[in-house]
Amino acid sequence: MKLGLGTGHLLCYLFFMQDMFMEAAIAEARMGLAAGGIPIGSVLVFEGKIIGRGHNQRVQQGSVIHHAEMNCLENAGRQKAAVYRECTLYSTLSPCPMCSGAALLYGITKIVVGENISFQGPEDYVRSQGVNLEVRQDERCIAMMQDFIKTNPDLWNEDIGTE
Repeated sequence: MKLGLGTGHLLCYLFFMQDMFMEAAIAEARMGLAAGGIPIGSVLVFEGKIIGRGHNQRVQQGSVIHHAEMNCLENAGRQKAAVYRECTLYSTLSPCPMCSGAALLYGITKIVVGENISFQGPEDYVRSQGVNLEVRQDERCIAMMQDFIKTNPDLWNEDIGTE
């Protein structure tokens, strides 16, 4: 894409686009929370466009697998392997082993994480498989999860498999 921008402007544009996608993941997390679920959101981006979005729906659907990233991939529908290899997965929280495994299975090469203070998935393993995994430590993501954990410790512990 030719934008006619200098290097500095191009970098600002690219950062804005990345932030826009994290904003979309945060909006998904807020939708999940508003529906009585766990506030984790995710979007899948291909060629600068969101092709899938989702939020944790374990509570809403009584599902053991509808974590945000799994819900996002489900909502993206079937894609060719070449598409997944060019995608970036954005998630408000570090993906768990199941969600990380799905990203690896489909060959997603970049994952952008809102925060990993509340929970950290197998990030080192994911990186060892060639995935570019970036952690933002976004204050909005941290605050949303910390508030949820404080007010819903039993539900949170169930979600991460400790109870």
